[in-house]
Order: sequence, then C-alpha cells, then structure tokens
Amino acid sequence: MPTLSFSRAKWSIAALFCFLGFQYGTWVSRLPALKTRLDLGAGEVGLLLMACGAGAAAAFPLVAVLMRRLGSRTLSLASALALIVVLAALSVVPNYPLALLAVCADGVAVGCLNVAMNAQGAALESSYDRTAMSQLHATFSAGLLTAALLTSGVTSLTPSVPAHFTVAGAVLLLLLAGAHRGLLPDAPAPKETATATAEKRRARRWSLPSGLTLLMGCAMTFGTITEGAMNDWSTLYLKDTVKASSTVAPLGIAVVSATMLLARACADRWRDRWGDGPVVRAGSALAAAGLGIALLTGGVPVTLLGFACVGLGAAAITPCVYVAAADRGSDALSLVAAMGTTGLLAGPALIGFVATAGGLTLGMTVVAASALAVTATAFWIPWNIRTSPQPQATALPSMTDDTREGSAA
Repeated sequence: MPTLSFSRAKWSIAALFCFLGFQYGTWVSRLPALKTRLDLGAGEVGLLLMACGAGAAAAFPLVAVLMRRLGSRTLSLASALALIVVLAALSVVPNYPLALLAVCADGVAVGCLNVAMNAQGAALESSYDRTAMSQLHATFSAGLLTAALLTSGVTSLTPSVPAHFTVAGAVLLLLLAGAHRGLLPDAPAPKETATATAEKRRARRWSLPSGLTLLMGCAMTFGTITEGAMNDWSTLYLKDTVKASSTVAPLGIAVVSATMLLARACADRWRDRWGDGPVVRAGSALAAAGLGIALLTGGVPVTLLGFACVGLGAAAITPCVYVAAADRGSDALSLVAAMGTTGLLAGPALIGFVATAGGLTLGMTVVAASALAVTATAFWIPWNIRTSPQPQATALPSMTDDTREGSAA
C-alpha cells in the first residue's frame, strides 16, 4: 500500500467515528415514529433500547475472535456495512419481535465497529506518535448532532421513516467511501512454529483477563456511567430538584454535550502537554468536584456550572482508556469496550433505582462518586508515553499478540 499521511489516516478513521454517531443518532431520533407505527408502550420502547445495549455487550466474545482473524480494518468496514443494512431493515420492520431482532443485531455491529475503530485510532497514535483519539471521539459527537439536524430537516418535509433512512443511508455510504481508502492496514502477525501456535491457543482458551485489564475496564465503566447518566438525568434533575423552568431544564444536557464536544476537540493538546494519566485524573476529579459542589449548593447557575465541569472533565476519559487498552492487544480492548458499553447501558438504570429509593440528589451523588472512582483507578493504569514522531509508519501494530496480557496477569 502507498504511504499514508497522518492527516489522511486521521480523517479516514474520524469518518468511522462520525459514521457510528450518525447511524445511532438516526434511528434513535425516530423512536417516536417507530413507537407509533408498531403500537408500542413505554416499556416496550425501553426494552428496544436495552436490546441494542445488550447486543453490544454480548458481542465481546465474537469481537475478540473477529479482531484476531480479520483485523481492525476489515472488521471496521464489514460492521459499518452491517449497520447500513440494519438501518434499512428498521425502516420497514413490520412487527415488534423483528424490531427487537434488528436492534439487537445493530448492537452487535456497534460492538464490532466500536472496538475496531478504536483499535485504528490507538494504532494511529502509536504508529505516528501523535495524539488524535480525543478528536476522533469528538467526531462521534458531531455525528450525533448531524443526525439530529438531518432528522429535523427531513421530518419537516415528510414523516416517512423509509424516506428519512434512505437519505441517512446515502450519507453513511459517503462516510464509508471516505473512510476505506485511508484506513491503516493491519500488520501481518509474526510467523510461529506449530508448537508455539498450539501453546498460544491453549493459553488463550483458558486464560482469564489480567487484573490490569479489569482495572481499565472498571475505569471505562465508571467513566461511561458518568457520561450516560448525565445525558439521561440532567434535565430531570434540573426540573424536579432544582425547580428550573421548562425552558431552562433542557439546557442541562445541552451544557454537558457542548462542553464535552469542546473539550474533546482540545484534549489531545492537553495529552501532549501533560500526558494521558494526569489528564484523566484531573478531568475526573474536576467532574466529581464540580458536580458535588452543585449538589450541595443548589440553584440553577451553580448546577449548570457543575454540569459543565462534568462535560469538560469526563471528555478525555474514554479516549485515553481505549488507547491504554489497545496497547495490551485486541482481547483487552474488546473486554474494556464491552465493560464500557455495560456501564453506558446500566448506569442510567442504576441511577433510576437509587433515585427511587433515596431521591434524585442521591442518584446524582452516585454519578459524582463514579467520576471519583475513575480518579482512583487512574493512578494504577500504565498510560501511554509518546516519544519522537514517526511520520513514515503505515501499518497497524499486530493486534494478535497477547503476550502483554499474560505478562501482567
């Protein structure tokens, strides 16, 4: 393959992140239409969303195998195509059981693309010794925003879901076309003797995740609990607990989303200057302290300021943990991604259970405690250290070598 410039590879991988955000934002934004067409209740809609998250979390064993056999480049393209097919199926699905099946398949494809594209992003940083992961995650947020804007525009012209998803599918194909030529190729795995291969297979079959991998998974879980719970509960907290007006209450999620997007656009510079570990520790501490002060003080301005601290502080957590996990091989990355998905799925529900038992203020205290837990775990994670740039690198380091995983067990 020809030599890839850092910029071309970066924007190709960014197209994958934007693709995933746009695809998810497209079908979620049409949940009201799907609810009406299939005559669903609130509980059935909730189960539909749970099916997507459950599919992504359950995909972990499959993703680990596919990453070893296909590599991140091929898996990225294949799972992206699958997501386009799923979107088309959702536009015409005739009944609820098939909708559940389609959404579950969407979750599996999301799990595959999530791991593969983050492996590409981590390899981009490793190969060129330049930071990019936070900006890549910012394009995911941009994809969500673009999907919302497109939904608004299309629905103003026609209520047809098939028409909307046809336009969205065309956008997804354009993003995929822009991505595939610039993705980094996977380096071939080193040749091994038959005995060494058999020993590696036996070790992989029976080995458990190392304590370090589980620690990274915990950091990812706590980080996604913080992020997901704020998206789901910030508006309700402002309205019911802080007594904000109906006009002001929706600003909660807007403040969190805007500050997170801004921070992710800038976080790679912070990582270059201070390193991944200090950025994660300081950011998660800022999120915990800002939200804690807001909960203790009350009032709309202080609460919105606290929410802004969460958006700023939590923005770099998942990008940095993905980079650290990818450095330990595809199995570690797959497990950490699955734990992150579980946190994103279970976090809002956990906050709901706590709020039911002790009030929403107590529930939001759990969110602050989750951010603080990231700070604690971040002291024990070996974060990546970059040295001098290597602009001529063109291939991903092999994701099949799991020797690091065993050495840290």
